[in-house]
This record gives sequence, structure tokens and C-alpha cells, in this order.
Amino acid sequence: MSDASICHYPLPEQSSLPQDIAQRLAVTQEKAGFVPNVMRVLSRRPEEFRAFFAYHDALMEGPSGLSKAEREMIVVATSAINRCPYCVIAHGAILRIRAKNPKIADQVATNYKTADISSRERAILDFAVKVATASADVSDADRQAARQAGLSEEDLWDIASITAFFALSNRLASATGMRPNDEFYLMGRVPIQKP
Repeated sequence: MSDASICHYPLPEQSSLPQDIAQRLAVTQEKAGFVPNVMRVLSRRPEEFRAFFAYHDALMEGPSGLSKAEREMIVVATSAINRCPYCVIAHGAILRIRAKNPKIADQVATNYKTADISSRERAILDFAVKVATASADVSDADRQAARQAGLSEEDLWDIASITAFFALSNRLASATGMRPNDEFYLMGRVPIQKP
């Protein structure tokens, strides 16, 4: 994929990046087999790259009452509402892998209310979607419904934070014309072919 087909902005050469960012891209390349386009695009602005991924990692990899699959589910559902193909496709791939379910991302992206998910997961997504679409209208009744499904106050904080963070990411991806890597489309759908 050429730089022009990744986004509307020119991308820096990896050799020109600050050492910490170049190292992170190299580690990602080694681990995943490719560098996600979001990393390449954000590397244009090193300070923003560092801030973005520090918060991303805290939310998506840090301690939480939400599983990593549940966190990815939030990203997929809210990114679909925000009409962000990059995040739906990229995080859909991660969701399929973390949930060990090749169907889940498509179900959540198209209509989480009919997806094959648990009542807890549906409550997570109900709260996330309310935050995504009408955050000023989140009420005690919404919080109580989430608590009745077994979610804690800290879980609700995490849901709101993930939803808000990815609203930023969705808008940046859409505004820059960021396209998902081809590799994301098959991840978690078919077994990986080992050489």
C-alpha cells in the first residue's frame, strides 16, 4: 500500500523518526508482522503519537474490570456508530482474536443488540453507545441498569473513557482518510499460515 493510499498526508520515513517511535514501530512490526497505518500516520507528529499511544495503552492494555475483548467490543460498536471504517476493521480484527470468535466483530458492528453476546456485554455496549451518541443525557437510570448487569463504577469510567478516546480516534482517522491495513481483514477469521 502506497503512502497516498494510506491517508491524505505524507508519511515520514521510519529512519527519520525519533528513536523511541522508530523502536515502537519495529517492535510492532516484529510482533504483528506489519505496522498498523494509524501508527504510521500519527508518527508525523511525535508528541501527539506519544500522547495518543500512552492513553491508548492505559485504556486498552492496563488494569480494568473489563476484559480486553470487552474493551475492543466497545471500540467496534462505537466506531460503527461514528462511521469510522479504519477503527471498525482494525479493532474488529483484534476483537475476533481476543474473543476467539470469527463472527463477533461483524455482529457488533452491524447491530450489537442482535449479536450473540452476553447480557453483561450488552449492558457494556448500551452504556458505551449512550456515551457515544448522547453523553449529556447519561442518567442515574443508565448507571443503575449497568450496575444491575454487574458493572462497577470503575467499569463505567473505563467504558466512558474508551468511548471518548475512540471518538477522537474515529474523527482523526476519518478526517485524514486513513485506510486500514489489508492484513486486518482476515485476522481472526482464518488460521494463520505458518511458513
